[in-house]
Amino acid sequence: MAEWVLVLEQAAVDLENGRDFYEKQLPGLGDYFTDSLIADIESLQLSAGIHAIHYGAHRMLAKRFPFAIYYNLKDGTACVIAVLDVRRDPTWLHGQMKNR
Repeated sequence: MAEWVLVLEQAAVDLENGRDFYEKQLPGLGDYFTDSLIADIESLQLSAGIHAIHYGAHRMLAKRFPFAIYYNLKDGTACVIAVLDVRRDPTWLHGQMKNR
């Protein structure tokens, strides 16, 4: 459980990139992607800390899209550090997480 949920700048960029990708697939889908992922992120207020640790951070899988939300929990705050497409090469994912 987290009192606060903080989305770091790089995670916000990840969300924008995902939105752009889905908007190119179908107009309006990018907004649905953003709304869905924001709802998942907001749910961390209730569920932070219950997710398994991958690449040094908790990983919550998004409900409607093949994305993972990576976060750390400290002093009652869930800090979202990355929002990444789980279809990517695991080596790429690991590299992204090492830099965050």
